[in-house]
Amino acid sequence: MEFLFPLSLLLILIVLVNIFLKKRKPQPTTGNHPSDEQIQLLPPGSTGLPLIGETLDYFFKLKNGVLEKFVAERMKNYSSKVFRTSLIGQPTAILCGPEGNKFLFSNEKKLVQVWIPSYFDKIFPKVDNADSGVASSNTEQTKLIRKQLPAVLKLENLVSYIGTMDAVMKQQLRTEWNREKINVVPTVSKFTLTLACRFFLGIEDPEKVEEISKYVRDIDPGIMSIPIDFPGTNFNRAIKASKMMREKIQLIVRQTKIDLQEKRASVSKNLLMHLLSTSDENGQFFSESYIASHVFALVEGGYGTVTSTLTFIMKYLSEFPHVYDQVLKGDLTQSYKVFSSIFIFGIHEEQMEIAKSKEQNELHWMAKGTHENPDYFPNPKQFDPSRFEGNGPPPFTFTPFGGGPRMCPGHEYARIVVLVFMHNAVTKFRWEKLLPKEKVVHNAIPTMDQGLPVRLHPHKQ
Repeated sequence: MEFLFPLSLLLILIVLVNIFLKKRKPQPTTGNHPSDEQIQLLPPGSTGLPLIGETLDYFFKLKNGVLEKFVAERMKNYSSKVFRTSLIGQPTAILCGPEGNKFLFSNEKKLVQVWIPSYFDKIFPKVDNADSGVASSNTEQTKLIRKQLPAVLKLENLVSYIGTMDAVMKQQLRTEWNREKINVVPTVSKFTLTLACRFFLGIEDPEKVEEISKYVRDIDPGIMSIPIDFPGTNFNRAIKASKMMREKIQLIVRQTKIDLQEKRASVSKNLLMHLLSTSDENGQFFSESYIASHVFALVEGGYGTVTSTLTFIMKYLSEFPHVYDQVLKGDLTQSYKVFSSIFIFGIHEEQMEIAKSKEQNELHWMAKGTHENPDYFPNPKQFDPSRFEGNGPPPFTFTPFGGGPRMCPGHEYARIVVLVFMHNAVTKFRWEKLLPKEKVVHNAIPTMDQGLPVRLHPHKQ
């Protein structure tokens, strides 16, 4: 009975949201309805209940960390390559398997285009670039900023940043890890946010980092929640936290701009200074609010999933001592295998890309489509770095960072952060879990129910 009331309330809210959305959209005329021939060309599947589609089943499985079942059940019933559904009132096709991955990655700006759902605008709002006269969609703005990222996130620049990453980690080993027991989640969260703030914003003040951390903790759960802007919901809290965090970042942008103009700071390789000193394709500089809006999104992106990855590395290295020993011996190849295995096991299991087809139909792509498919990864729920030996997975099956034009621009940043962390943690300590049966919970991204408390055992010098 305790489950029925919130479920009923959720159902009512979803119906109200869809009615509101449908009232705002121009209704199609009779002539725009698909013909019988067009319906026959649609992918197999079901659109579920009126208005809400299959939204409840989708979010229920997402919340319980079994989103692969949503996909697997429909792949079995309809098609192993593509099926149709309806999510939050939006008819949707979900691409599955390596064929779907290849189709999406190789047809950008041909048959598909990047698309960001409108409800994301509430957390990552559109901000016009007043200095250049740019007034575009959130998707177009993202493309514009994304063009600037390779100059900062390319490997040669990141290699020069390894010393800073290592220094930050060693400092935190002396302070945050200087005790018999730690809770891994808050400890690694502080490390990843410290790096993200320093690399993307140039912030080194621990108090400012702590201030920003108060906001990011509310944003992650809202990103993958049901987008209902109602007091008390994760989505509502994320909207409020986003607004406050962007205001703080804009103050940092303004001060950095003044420092640059007065030559109190030099142009460095952190992203904020690069954006302040680089013009767009029209020869105009980005506005402060425009930069703040997008740097905010990048700080958020460089924090949550990396924190989750490091948490599960700590978890599995404690459970598989033979893998720990291989990493301790300085086997870099083994470190890469551990890193990759974390993604197979599900750290990015909620990772999803959304696109529009040439005909403006919505397409979803999920890494789960192949990562937890036993046809490509036997026993996908088993932590097994050895699966990456030899030639590794078949093409287009292992896609933790996307691919092609949809490759995550920060993938090299994430790899280096993880390797620096692993090297320092493993060469300094062994550790054991204090709650052997602690549960994995899913709140936007996987984490540990009690924060993964561990007992540290320093190596003898």
